[in-house]
Amino acid sequence: MELNLKNPIIFFDLETTGVDVSKDRIVEICYIKVWPNGNEVSRTMRINPGMHIPEQSSAVHGIKDEDVKDCPLFKDVAKDIANDFMGCDIAGFNSNRFDLPMLAEEFLRAQVDIDLTRHRAIDVQVIYHKLEQRTLSAAYKFYCGAELVNAHSALADTRATYEILKAQLDHYPEVLKNDMDFLSQFSSFTRNVDFAGRMVYDDAGNELINFGKYKGERVDVVLARDPGYYAWIMNGDFPLNTKQVLTRIKLRGMKK
Repeated sequence: MELNLKNPIIFFDLETTGVDVSKDRIVEICYIKVWPNGNEVSRTMRINPGMHIPEQSSAVHGIKDEDVKDCPLFKDVAKDIANDFMGCDIAGFNSNRFDLPMLAEEFLRAQVDIDLTRHRAIDVQVIYHKLEQRTLSAAYKFYCGAELVNAHSALADTRATYEILKAQLDHYPEVLKNDMDFLSQFSSFTRNVDFAGRMVYDDAGNELINFGKYKGERVDVVLARDPGYYAWIMNGDFPLNTKQVLTRIKLRGMKK
């Protein structure tokens, strides 16, 4: 089944130096952009992370320091990538929990103004786990009837994710709607305000703190009652996206 698109959609995958969103960096990004008329274009870029790629990470994706030493830094290509993502829905495999938070951090480090929380996000892994409980290679074999060659190659994983989503729509016509709003909601396990889940929405749409001594309290109320809390977050080892979202809430409260 072909996707019913109102906006272009980008399927993307990252290879990184590790899994710590605050400290690790991208070493490869691949994405396939699909337009509502069915046209598509793919792009793969190796990125110099500006740090050593740990051997355990290289063992997964096969990318070593020497492979990226002459590649651009993320800040050198960030604006071009952001322009490609602008106005698009975004999809990936485990993207809501890892790839999107990592990409958002890299954009913030590069001081590129793109708010990925405003894009509809579809996580094909979440759909898969809700319905079948398997891995990407198993998902590809189950839905597409083929072995996934070159698993952990960004392009192979990205192409597989795109093909799996289309096959999922064919496989579950009674459950899934070919609609990006529905798929975005269906593939979300959380009600996160920031990607790291330090803040979440309640049923009324209020932002709540989701950790520490103020867990369960409204963010705006805590900021008004304890001005030092904002400074503690901003000076702490929290993701840049968390700090950005907290600042947005603080500024909103100052306008009232």
